[in-house]
Amino acid sequence: QVQLVESGGGLVQAGDSLRLSCAASGRTFSGYATGWFRQAPGKEREFVAVIRRSGGSTYYADSVKGRFTISRDNAKNTVNLQMNSLKPEDTAVYYCAASAQWSPMAKTDFGSWGQGTQVTVSS
Repeated sequence: QVQLVESGGGLVQAGDSLRLSCAASGRTFSGYATGWFRQAPGKEREFVAVIRRSGGSTYYADSVKGRFTISRDNAKNTVNLQMNSLKPEDTAVYYCAASAQWSPMAKTDFGSWGQGTQVTVSS
């Protein structure tokens, strides 16, 4: 397992940008695909973005495509989520997750999770 700690959440206004970071420790980070999920109050945890082990391929939920960018630095054991043009509906707790699978997408594909960081977007 790999241990994950998110940071960078906060309160912003609609249209602002925010950058989330996830620091990994434990097993070799480069051997894991990493993703971001989010969970709004009263809703299921949903997929946001994923990046493969090598960082060569990324996938996004339709709701964030074109606004969010996921990236990773295997040398620093970090994965980031750059969020631009934020909307009130982006308000949620954001979770970093890691998977030993090649191309994980579902929540059940990820075996390691961080504690989450709150993102609140005011209108």
